[in-house]
Amino acid sequence: MRVLGVDPGLTRCGVGVVEGLPGRTCRLIGFEVVCSDPAADLAQRLLALDIALTDFVTRYSPDAVAVERVFSQHNVRTVMGTAQAGAIALLAAARAGLPVQMYTPSEVKAAVTGSGQADKAQVTAMVTRLLRLDAPPRPADAADALALAICHVWRGAARARLATAAGPQRATDGYRK
Repeated sequence: MRVLGVDPGLTRCGVGVVEGLPGRTCRLIGFEVVCSDPAADLAQRLLALDIALTDFVTRYSPDAVAVERVFSQHNVRTVMGTAQAGAIALLAAARAGLPVQMYTPSEVKAAVTGSGQADKAQVTAMVTRLLRLDAPPRPADAADALALAICHVWRGAARARLATAAGPQRATDGYRK
């Protein structure tokens, strides 16, 4: 399975691709950080991110996309930019017909380090070790994107089996008239 991981951010968006199977060592395919100028027009920044993510999907042909779920922060402006960047990642995946799974930072940390409370340095160290890299991926946004992809390779298959076992849900499930 080849997975594209996206650590959304409007100024710096980490993107990484790994290939692997659940319970096995993953292999690095590629990574980069897409940057935009905070002083630039928001619409142009989002368009540039869309173009870069679409190019990444085309270039690496992933089977699935894993995106970090936006979590509440104290700075609403930062949350908005992160949410907008995450939405662009979802759009790029949907346009390509790819399944998307979102993971919280704690889920990703737990998957790659064994602790949902791990810090960025621990995540980067484990990504470096798990992918058998000579040097840590830099900046940290790239390591986070690779951690998302690894998390999905290892946990995504189990989630898919659970969803299949649960069966199809009607669009009205959970809503009462």
